[in-house]
Amino acid sequence: MTALPALMVAPNGARLTKADHPALPMTLPEIIATARDCHAAGADGLHLHLRDADGGHLLDAGAYREAVQELAAQVPDMAVQITTEAVGMYDPPHQRQVAVQSGAAMVSASIRELCRDPVNVTHAFYDDCAAQGIAIQHILYDRADGELLTRTLSPDLLSAPDLQLLFVLGRYAADQNSDPRDLDTFLDWMGAQDLTPDWAVCAFGQGETASLVYAAQRGGKCRVGFENARMHADGRVANDNAERVRAVHDAIRHLPPGA
Repeated sequence: MTALPALMVAPNGARLTKADHPALPMTLPEIIATARDCHAAGADGLHLHLRDADGGHLLDAGAYREAVQELAAQVPDMAVQITTEAVGMYDPPHQRQVAVQSGAAMVSASIRELCRDPVNVTHAFYDDCAAQGIAIQHILYDRADGELLTRTLSPDLLSAPDLQLLFVLGRYAADQNSDPRDLDTFLDWMGAQDLTPDWAVCAFGQGETASLVYAAQRGGKCRVGFENARMHADGRVANDNAERVRAVHDAIRHLPPGA
């Protein structure tokens, strides 16, 4: 099963537009160009969101299959992970269908979204993905999501060293800004469950860089990009995603775990 990239870029998300930042990529050619620039800046993975013809969020297995193939041809050394984010538009059966039919080897999925269906259905979905070699990165927004995950996954999947997790910091903060110590509750949860997964962090707002450095110091991987933050640690707005990738890459590349 494909391991998480050390530094993944999430360049656009589901809701933002060029009104939020003119360099936000929305079309597939723009996403490919951004992926190429971010790979040169130090990213080894891309978190992929596609848009429809009007710029809206799109979950379509065929569109993702074509995009994954095109990215593999254009940026072959960059791992690609697709989203299954609902954005209030899609239901769990559709999200699961995109995950298993897009041809992507890596998929992200919010445990709280998929568990809108009965737990046994979600449990079966995760088992099916594991059997097909599809790496699901489970998105957790708080400790309650972690506890939901432990009730949903089979013991074998939960204890597997290739279990992939993404801890989201700052999404529901009052100012939607992360703090490095937001990670501590997730670290405590992993310790209490005796879990040793393949984990990463994404972080909202101006605290993104500090939060990702803190995560890297503790052995985690990082996801950076305009989906979560468009601002450097000093408050300057980045010119583009590649500039944010380069800033984080430079901040973490010489850090030994536990530093």
